[in-house]
Amino acid sequence: MRRTAFFLVPVSLGALALAAASPEAVPRRVQEADTMTFFLTSRGPGDGANLGGLDGADAHCAILAEEGGGASGLTWRAYLSTVGDEVVHAKDRIGSGPWHNANGVMVARDLNHLHSEETGLGKEGSLSEAGDVISGRGDDVNRHDILTGSGMDGSAFMGDGDTTCSNWTSNASDGSARVGHHDRIGGGENPNSWNSAHGSRGCGQEDLRGTGGDGLFYCFAHR
Repeated sequence: MRRTAFFLVPVSLGALALAAASPEAVPRRVQEADTMTFFLTSRGPGDGANLGGLDGADAHCAILAEEGGGASGLTWRAYLSTVGDEVVHAKDRIGSGPWHNANGVMVARDLNHLHSEETGLGKEGSLSEAGDVISGRGDDVNRHDILTGSGMDGSAFMGDGDTTCSNWTSNASDGSARVGHHDRIGGGENPNSWNSAHGSRGCGQEDLRGTGGDGLFYCFAHR
């Protein structure tokens, strides 16, 4: 009679649980694919909505990503639209996804998911480059107004007057920028929108703070 030998290989319960977990539940150190590819800036350049244009905003994203320990070799783009002769739509600048925050949590699979009600963006998902929650409505300091210049679908917001603070080159009080609410609560025409809630009071640093902002914006790794 032929006998078949069986060998038992010890496997920890933790390893089995890890293998069975969904991708969102696996720690970042285990999933290489979960490298940070999205964050909300912990600070702006400090000159209101004068970000140095799109190039200056992109450079600020890259600086903060490096400070936060993000993977090298990624191309960082600010989620900002511009208007005028050469319109730029924020959604066209950031690639196709998926995107993960600093804790390795996937916040959006693709552009459609990003701009849907099911998006993972919100106060707990839109973390800074260091993995910190940015204060919002109801906190001691409200910083929930996020510069985008965009409509809810990610296209440039074509409203009456200035909607991008002169394409992110102005800190004047007589301008305005379309902003979203990172915590998805507040006032405006679309209070629950992360990217298109209302216009800012002005473009200077104090103007932005006056309506609950601080010159912050979203950064995505283009890939």
